Parts: sequence; C-alpha cells; structure tokens
Amino acid sequence: MIVAVFPLFLSPSAANAAGDREKGRDIARQHCARCHVIGDHNRMGGIGSTPSFPLLRKMADWRERFETFYDRRPHPVHVRVEGVRQWTNLPPNAQPFTITQDNVDDILAFVESLAGPDS
Repeated sequence: MIVAVFPLFLSPSAANAAGDREKGRDIARQHCARCHVIGDHNRMGGIGSTPSFPLLRKMADWRERFETFYDRRPHPVHVRVEGVRQWTNLPPNAQPFTITQDNVDDILAFVESLAGPDS
C-alpha cells in the first residue's frame, strides 16, 4: 500500500512536465538504456523483456508510467529519487543511481518528444 502513496505526493502534473528534453535524453542514455531501448541510440540494445520507450509512449497511460517509474518494479531496487524513501531493502540488480524530481521531468519531456499513439 505504501507504493501507491509515493506517486501522489511526488509525481509531476502534466503542466509541470516541462523539463529539458535534451537533458532527459542524456539521462535516459546514461541510465535507462542499460535495460530499455530508448530510441535510435540503442535500437538493438536493452533487455528483451523490458518495453522500449517508443512502445511505452504509444500506451494510453504512458505519462503515468513515466511519472511513477521509480515506484514500479524493478526500479525501486536501483533507482533513488531525492526525497523519496526507498521502500525495499533488496540488493540492487544493477548499479544504483540517484536522480531528482527535475530529472524525472526531464525524462518525461524526452519521452513526450517520441512518436506517440497517432504515429
């Protein structure tokens, strides 16, 4: 039940998602691309069982998924967001990293620039 509380007090609103697209792309390349295909940068990369950013972007709830990704498994094991209490004590399955809420907004701005459902 604790998991459901975090997104309520930390997730950015659609109006607040005006992050820096280029910074979001750089963050995604540095951290997200080790598991996800994020675009042309690593078209043949990622882990086969993880959805690509372009695929996620085509989902009706893409914004919520990206606004709350740090609360969705397996992310809480290795992603730290400043100001958010870690809700698991499992050991990281990848090198842990820490981002800020502004970084989440930046990633959201980058993903928003990807082809959407109408493409």
